[in-house]
Amino acid sequence: MAETKTERLARVHQEALAQFDEIQSALQDERRQCLEDRRFTAIAGAQWEGPLQRQFENKPRLEVNKVAIAVKRIVSEYRANRITVDFVAKDGAEDRLADVCDGLYRADEDDSVADEAYDNAFEEAVMGGIGAWRLRSVLEDELDPENDQQRIRIEPIFDADTSVFFDLQAKRQDKSDARFCFVISSMTVQAYRDEYGDDPTSWPKEVQETYFDWCSPAVVYVAEYYRVEERTEVQRVFRLLDGSEQVYTREDFDADETLEQMLASTGATELPQRRRKKRRVHKYVMSGGSVLEDHGYIAGPNIPVIIAFAERRFIDNIERANGHVRLAKDAQRIANMQRSKLAEISALSSVEKPILMPEQVAGHQQMWTNDNLVNYPFMLLNPVTQADGSTNPMGPVGYTKPAQVPPAMAALLQVTEQDMQDTLGSPQAADKLVSNISGKTVEAIQTRLDAQNFVYTSNFAKAMKRCGEVWLGMAREIYVEEGRKMKSVGPDGEVSSVELQRPIIAEAGTMELENDLSRASFDVKAEVGPSTQSKRDATVRTIAGALAASTDPQVKGVLELMLAMNIEGEGMADVRPFFRKKLVTMGVLEPTQEEAQQMAAAAQQQQPDPQTLYLQSAAAEMQARATKAQADTALAIAKSEETKAKTVETLANVNISAQSQAIKTAEAIARATSARPQTPASGQPMPE
Repeated sequence: MAETKTERLARVHQEALAQFDEIQSALQDERRQCLEDRRFTAIAGAQWEGPLQRQFENKPRLEVNKVAIAVKRIVSEYRANRITVDFVAKDGAEDRLADVCDGLYRADEDDSVADEAYDNAFEEAVMGGIGAWRLRSVLEDELDPENDQQRIRIEPIFDADTSVFFDLQAKRQDKSDARFCFVISSMTVQAYRDEYGDDPTSWPKEVQETYFDWCSPAVVYVAEYYRVEERTEVQRVFRLLDGSEQVYTREDFDADETLEQMLASTGATELPQRRRKKRRVHKYVMSGGSVLEDHGYIAGPNIPVIIAFAERRFIDNIERANGHVRLAKDAQRIANMQRSKLAEISALSSVEKPILMPEQVAGHQQMWTNDNLVNYPFMLLNPVTQADGSTNPMGPVGYTKPAQVPPAMAALLQVTEQDMQDTLGSPQAADKLVSNISGKTVEAIQTRLDAQNFVYTSNFAKAMKRCGEVWLGMAREIYVEEGRKMKSVGPDGEVSSVELQRPIIAEAGTMELENDLSRASFDVKAEVGPSTQSKRDATVRTIAGALAASTDPQVKGVLELMLAMNIEGEGMADVRPFFRKKLVTMGVLEPTQEEAQQMAAAAQQQQPDPQTLYLQSAAAEMQARATKAQADTALAIAKSEETKAKTVETLANVNISAQSQAIKTAEAIARATSARPQTPASGQPMPE
């Protein structure tokens, strides 16, 4: 016989009561210490609670709260250097969808005022050891009945050490392995009756016998109960005619009887079935009497409660947590007791008072009483009557001694101060920094101070990483509307718009959906920012040093823009978009989707009209013709020069031949002349 809804809720309620009793019996003492640590830090007078209050009753009870100062310093360091969440592709490659998830996550943080949740959780963790916050899906516009779109909100959980309880079997620090979780809140009895129409006096007797008191004369406790339900899902896989695969569950076929016939008619081939585990989270609201509300399955496969620890460990199979205060409480109490005792001693008179007999001040009591106010020039005393009846002037019998500070107390006060500095950390080195020391020295000093706080920041980063994982699981189910436009926030705070599942044509020519978060599967990184302002300034100094050493004008231009982007100061936030735009235009930074669209629109606007294009084409054609004519002229001139050169060469060859022939002729004549008889003339010899 199938279980009815009423029977199922009754069974769930009984199981939840047993689970919560088991958690309370194991963790009650630990959680009470966490609460005492937070009260010790933040509530005036709480440092004297317990046996000390009875011991110092009717005595000064002073508090010089140094643990609160140490906590404030750690919290201030965190707020100045927050932890951010970054989504990274599992294969390490660049993925535009991961950047889209980063922008949407930051937008949800801004709209939720998530800083309040983070700050509250971190401060509670540093004081008591445990902090927490939750993620919740809400309607984007609750007043619009036609708007079913949802957004993810990040909300604080106060008093986490007494309100958030996970499965005892969950050993992971981020509780990703937990099977269930309780978030407890209190209401007045009348408010509970008005809200749920239930009377705690009508609860079964068994509820009054549970370990946890769900109802008292003053308050009623209500719990949000998150329960993980896992089941194996059988998937039927079909290969379509185009080679793609389509996956359906058995529930799909049960809901639509024509689905199998349609697949058969299209010629789809069924492949072997697959088995996949499916994880869902069921949310209930319950009290000690019954399940008050059944919210069904919530978005995402994870419990949307994030818990953060300052320090956390398992001892005797019990999860134990503490903050920055636990180890300094005894030293703080001793210091308070010593100061209170010193104040009590100081309140006593420091002036030696005379001890007189009653008859000596008889009639002069008012003078002696008002002397500290009037400052009489002299004081009067009566003579003392002797046993024989004679009178004899007599001075004071003695004098009181002012209270002395015990030497052991002074020594112990110095030891206590040193113990508190060793436990809480001393910022004196940072307070004594002077202006003429190097930046590296400042960073080294600050690094030593931050080393005491690093474990808190590191553990909080694990909680932030888990928050990103839970958000991504919810976003895959909520942010799936095709064409939905959502706000996105960039790393530097710039606001842009993202359109979900926007149809685009891929490089292969196929139609795809851009910004489809239903297929978003990323690793989550929690990036811890610089620990101090000096480390942030180190970035500016590094860029300035590189700028001074660079000789490339283009590199220097990029470094100057990067320097301007990183400088902190009044009004710099207004000019950062200008520097970013220049870096994006230069190709140094990757443009966002909105920036890419703006650049494409600007490029399209810069294209000339058809008339201008025609004139430009005609001018280009004329220029081409002129260039061709110049080339032809140059070619003709070159040919003419070549002809002249050949002519000169021919003439030169002719001259050489003529000269050679003349020489040969002259040689023949000379030989003929030398063979004839010589006839002297005028007594001179004949020429040869």
